[in-house]
Amino acid sequence: MIDTHCHIDLYSSPQKLLVECEKKRMIILAMTNLPSHFELGYPHVQGYKKIRLSLGMHPLFADRHRAEFPIFLRNISRTSYIGEVGLDFSREGLPTKHLQLDTFEKILNVVADKKKILSIHSRGAEKEVLNLLVRKGVENAIFHWYSGPLTLIQQISEAGYYFSINPSMINSEAGRKIIGRIPLNRVLTETDGPFTEVNGRQAKPWDVGLVHEYFSKIWDKANPEVDSVLQANFTRLLSNIR
Repeated sequence: MIDTHCHIDLYSSPQKLLVECEKKRMIILAMTNLPSHFELGYPHVQGYKKIRLSLGMHPLFADRHRAEFPIFLRNISRTSYIGEVGLDFSREGLPTKHLQLDTFEKILNVVADKKKILSIHSRGAEKEVLNLLVRKGVENAIFHWYSGPLTLIQQISEAGYYFSINPSMINSEAGRKIIGRIPLNRVLTETDGPFTEVNGRQAKPWDVGLVHEYFSKIWDKANPEVDSVLQANFTRLLSNIR
């Protein structure tokens, strides 16, 4: 199983969770919210075969972006994964819109010509995010927990980008409508733990299994076939950075 978007560092016992994920042979792309968080966490993920730490600059931390950007630059060569980055033009993020845009454009300018995979936050700014990714020539991006217009899904897919689906999405009518529009070859799995819940508890990376089960029903495929589709999608994405 593959969790392409999980905040390992925000669980109460990150190291214990890493060990458990390794035992389960899970592939984890662990997000960070700021470059300083990446620097703190980087030594702790070394030695794990299937866990990679992503270099992040979360849009809702925009008031810290200017001070953190030099840390982003000095760590860019340490990972092939960038996330969580993007834009948030919801009511919560709108006051820092211009700061977010400035940072996101700077990030894209730095990574566009490099072999990186981006995990993208796009709440309330889906069209702006897509336009920037295309204009800057970014090839490899995952729209994490997409909640934007259904009409934009085809454009995102045709641009070659992916969508990561979590347990909260399969449990909401809006999320299920979005999932129904995404081509099978553009689907990945995530939990966004610990920000999502399963049965009243924080979601853990292995809860992507619930998403696998949902896909099995709506795609009318046996679980091994679902696993093969998701593995093929992830392998195809990885091939672009090797």
